[in-house]
Amino acid sequence: MSDQPARSGNQKRQMKSAARLYAVQALFQMEQSGQTSDAVREEFLEYRFGAEIDDGIEMAEGDAGLFRKLLDDAVNWQARIDQMTDRALVEKWPIARIDPTLRALFRAAGAEMIQSDTPPKVVIMEFVDVAKAFYPDGKEAKFVNAVLDHMAREARPEAF
Repeated sequence: MSDQPARSGNQKRQMKSAARLYAVQALFQMEQSGQTSDAVREEFLEYRFGAEIDDGIEMAEGDAGLFRKLLDDAVNWQARIDQMTDRALVEKWPIARIDPTLRALFRAAGAEMIQSDTPPKVVIMEFVDVAKAFYPDGKEAKFVNAVLDHMAREARPEAF
């Protein structure tokens, strides 16, 4: 018998969504701080997943397996993901010139597109929601949707 409580389908989806958000944050932190993926992964798993912060606010519990996979695959496949992203962006705005949060988001989403069985439309929808969390005015979410759609068609053309 497992010590883990049974989780509903909705709880599992929420945990996966949280893992995607945490993966974007972790990739951003790695780029900004120069920390290794191992160090950042352990920090997130130890101090962020389900942690209580000031005034009783609790961080979401994330799917640790998905978080690890997204982080590892984004690092291992970064060159391929960045090339796919560059091809999806306009010529004058290569990935190196875009906002670092968006760069982290494209890397996490690209990792899930090329290294999982998650349907591309689900990946796009989930990461558009992540974009909305960082950029509530909605402009970037439309941009993210367009870039991820292009990336998905390249990564998994059979799904379209």
